Amino acid sequence: MMDIFRLKKLGIFAGGVLFGTAGIKILSSKDAKKVYTNCTAAVLRAKECILKTATTVQENAEDILAEAQQINDERAAQEAANVEESAEVNAGADVLKEVE
Repeated sequence: MMDIFRLKKLGIFAGGVLFGTAGIKILSSKDAKKVYTNCTAAVLRAKECILKTATTVQENAEDILAEAQQINDERAAQEAANVEESAEVNAGADVLKEVE
């Protein structure tokens, strides 16, 4: 019984060594290198595409921010003008009350 267990272990070990050696040969072959090169080129193309998209999104966000700040500045100026105008109207009304 002990011999069968040892034979199984030895068989598994030998199979692993054989599979590992074959795997290394396959992974270091010219065809595999071609696949690695093509995959790396595809990843680089994807990276360029992603960077272009990120740049476009960032530029659009900067434009939106600038336009939003401009809108807020215009609103603040308009509100300040309205406050000044209402202050002048109130001052004129106070003068009329004093005269009467």
